[in-house]
Amino acid sequence: MISVDVVVPVYNEERALPQSIPVLRDFLSGPSFPFEWRIVIADNASVDNTPAAGQQLAASNSGKVEYVRIERKGRGFALKQTWLASPMDIVSYMDVDLSTGLEAFPALVGAIANDGYDVAVGSRLARKSQITRSLKRRVLTRGYNTLIKTMFRTHFDDAQCGFKAVNRQAAQSIVPLIEDNNWFFDTELLILAEKMGYRVKDVPVKWVEDMDTRVKIAATVTEDMRGLLRLRTSQPWRRADGKSKID
Repeated sequence: MISVDVVVPVYNEERALPQSIPVLRDFLSGPSFPFEWRIVIADNASVDNTPAAGQQLAASNSGKVEYVRIERKGRGFALKQTWLASPMDIVSYMDVDLSTGLEAFPALVGAIANDGYDVAVGSRLARKSQITRSLKRRVLTRGYNTLIKTMFRTHFDDAQCGFKAVNRQAAQSIVPLIEDNNWFFDTELLILAEKMGYRVKDVPVKWVEDMDTRVKIAATVTEDMRGLLRLRTSQPWRRADGKSKID
């Protein structure tokens, strides 16, 4: 049976963890998810009671929930550590607020397990997606993804949705080339995946904006622009296959 690691990267989420992890566990245990699975709580240097909450969840769900403490902040860094150490066939992640509807997760994993894709990403911009978010965030998302396609001639629709899965072989090849350790990790992952010849699948999702988000928009936009320019200049996929698909 295909095995899946479901990584939930967290920073100071002592209140969210006891609410979301049982919901995720119950969903994965149901008939709609026909894969072997494990939840990995990736705590990237929380300074509240997240460690206690994560350890309690792991203890009460032995073998199905694992708590990993990472003494460094950064969602991208947490994903690098857990994905590269994973023994599972497929590695994935989702945000702790479960803002992306879990009903799309079987399709996300199935795109890799059953349909031959290497990477699958939840897309809030797909035609069948159902999205609840502010106009400002909608405009920023569309503008950012249009810029990516213009600069890199990529085909994926939504770089930033916190709902992704990668087969183990692709993760082992792509992740070591990713320089970013924070929010730009997602974009860098997808650009590298396409440029290295991996097949990427967009999966429609239901998504509700978290009004208590920790994302600082101005700082994230600045980081993203710097990341795009760095990738455009350095083209790290050349180190993997010796060629570029950018004209």
